[in-house]
Amino acid sequence: MTESNQGAVGLVVKLPFATPEEFLAKYGGNITRGGIYLRAKAVKPPGTPVTLDLRLASGERIVYASAVVHFVTGQQGQGIPGMGLRFVQLDPQTRRFLDSAAASLPHAQSDTPPLPNGVGPADHTLPPSPAPPPLSAAPIASAAPRAAAGSAAPGPAQGDVVIMSAEALGLSTEEPKRTGPVIGIDLGTTNSCAAFVRNTKPAVLHSREGHNTVPSILALNSRAKLVVGHPAKGQMLTNPRQTVYGAKRLVGRPYESPIVQHIKDRFHYEIAPGDGGEAAVRLGDRIYSLQQISALILREVREVAQNQLGQPISRAVITVPAYYNDNQRQAVREAGKLAGLVVERILNEPTAAALAYGYGRKLNQRVLVYDLGGGTFDASVLELADTVYEVISTGGDTFLGGLDFDNAIVEYLLNEFRKATGRAFQGDRVAMQRINDAAERAKCALSERSEMRVHVAFVTMIDDKPYDLDVTLTRQKLTELTEKLVDRTLQVCDEVLRAKNLGPKDIDEVILVGGQSRFPLVHEKITRFFGKPPSKGVHPDEAVALGAALLAHSLGQLEGVVLIDVLPMAIGVGLPGGRFKPVLERNVSLPATKSYTVATHRDEQTELELSVFQGDSDRAADNEYLGTLKLTGLPRRPRGAVQVTITFEVSNESLLKVTAREGTTGREVSSTFTTRDTPEAARARVSRLEAEVAPAAPSPARANSRPPPSATAPRTPSSPPTKSTPPEPPPVVPSKRSLMGWLKGLFGRA
Repeated sequence: MTESNQGAVGLVVKLPFATPEEFLAKYGGNITRGGIYLRAKAVKPPGTPVTLDLRLASGERIVYASAVVHFVTGQQGQGIPGMGLRFVQLDPQTRRFLDSAAASLPHAQSDTPPLPNGVGPADHTLPPSPAPPPLSAAPIASAAPRAAAGSAAPGPAQGDVVIMSAEALGLSTEEPKRTGPVIGIDLGTTNSCAAFVRNTKPAVLHSREGHNTVPSILALNSRAKLVVGHPAKGQMLTNPRQTVYGAKRLVGRPYESPIVQHIKDRFHYEIAPGDGGEAAVRLGDRIYSLQQISALILREVREVAQNQLGQPISRAVITVPAYYNDNQRQAVREAGKLAGLVVERILNEPTAAALAYGYGRKLNQRVLVYDLGGGTFDASVLELADTVYEVISTGGDTFLGGLDFDNAIVEYLLNEFRKATGRAFQGDRVAMQRINDAAERAKCALSERSEMRVHVAFVTMIDDKPYDLDVTLTRQKLTELTEKLVDRTLQVCDEVLRAKNLGPKDIDEVILVGGQSRFPLVHEKITRFFGKPPSKGVHPDEAVALGAALLAHSLGQLEGVVLIDVLPMAIGVGLPGGRFKPVLERNVSLPATKSYTVATHRDEQTELELSVFQGDSDRAADNEYLGTLKLTGLPRRPRGAVQVTITFEVSNESLLKVTAREGTTGREVSSTFTTRDTPEAARARVSRLEAEVAPAAPSPARANSRPPPSATAPRTPSSPPTKSTPPEPPPVVPSKRSLMGWLKGLFGRA
């Protein structure tokens, strides 16, 4: 301690912690928004002014404040010597840090310094001293690492929040240039992984910390900077409100969709509407799109690859769940572009795993890939014939994964807590995240043990008394809690098989992929269902990235692998009455094209409008709204005299392009779909379809489009022939015919 020029005690403390997150995790009980408790052999009396300079092990300043000694301990022969310092004036960086601590630690809301357990009673008997002087304007030293996002206010404001722009986050806004080799990236719900082929052998690329995977986690740290990967995972326990995980479940979905509304409260961070009505994330006073979140994770993976390979990387094959719809696939492609990557191909995860399993083995088998990851489940049946990998059936559930297993355990633990205390659990987000973390560890441990004690100390206060959560979880109980989830995966497998008139005995090998597939109950149920144990031929965590790398390696080679994938969900149009009519059916081989020709259904009709949906429900409202295609400027002629050819084209990446062309003028409009309409506009379209049973003129709509996929993206050599139907004759109907008329002409009897 030193005396400052103003007469205050100058207190400089160097902490044995590397990061603010580590400080909060290990010392958070000693700090609040209003003050801090420090142990000290020599204490100053209450009322003594103090200038506090608290630094991390690196020398980076974490707290700089003027304070006053509020109380002391250990001065009457009881407890441990120390001082509680009450903050009087803070520098801006310290204020942001304390606000972050208060958001994650319930006791930290206090305006006075804490009295930690075990230090004894507070002693206020020493005489007070003069009030503290104002904080000097000393420069604030900082050794903060490069931030993933700037701290300047970037982009348009919505009320009290700011919509983040790509420029403010340092993301790419231009089409990346092709440089360097092509890598494979598994963009996972829990972890992401990059792989590369050297000397014909694929291998994963290690993270900065030496791990094989990068956690798919992004966080706003105590210095209001974004961190990605392992540093972000390190603050999940101390600051869950500002830590984003599992974003893959929500990317490409409208905020107002039933799915998002159903699960948004399960996350410890805030799901908010984005600029275009899509699901987004709010961190602090800023809104981040899920494409931006995914892009920051992809950029970290890209930098990992560049560090490992020693050269710039701008090309990648990125994997997605097989059951992703067109909106979600386009969102991943956009995230890749924002990360500075040319996405050479979007590849389905089960197909990538099958490629890792069969590459170079000259197999002739029918396999089922069972992919149970952190957030999604996919099942795909493939026929392998040497270098040809043909998917014949696929299905899945984008809301079934390891997170759901964890949630089942947490629900049981909270029920046991209620039984033991007689009170429902009322802990905060930090306590819930600690319980989630303990549940995940117990789940993993019970793969090798018969029982596991789940003990989480001091999770809540009841009647001013602290309570622990302490439950012994057995493997048998874990089986009871999660058996229905495993059974759901087998139901999907059964549906995928029956779609092609296959049975379990028609499968030669079952390939398990995804971390949750290690679960012993999964192995037991798979063995029972298929009559054989699953294959151990691939690494569950690395197979998808390795398969993506193998495809990346084969691009442009004359004798590369041939992948024939299928459409995971039907794509079609909305009909009056709210019905859905598929144009391209589920499991059709890709790439696929189908064309229809329709005629105008009223005199002098000048425009044509088509609302496009994707899904397997008979009701349009239950499927994903992709967008609306509108062709205007048709020649004014009698009904039936103008014919328009509408072509649905799905690439080998399951990306959709719809084209409408009028024959006499050659007028054409096309769109690679994902909608930018607001949820209100999407609902209005579905409502209009449901109400459209009386004659009505088409209402104007905004055309929604994105740039089409790169023209140089690889295509499967064995493209199926284009299907086309001859022009329909002009329908003989009253001149004021509704949209129902030409759609009936398009599909026959609706």
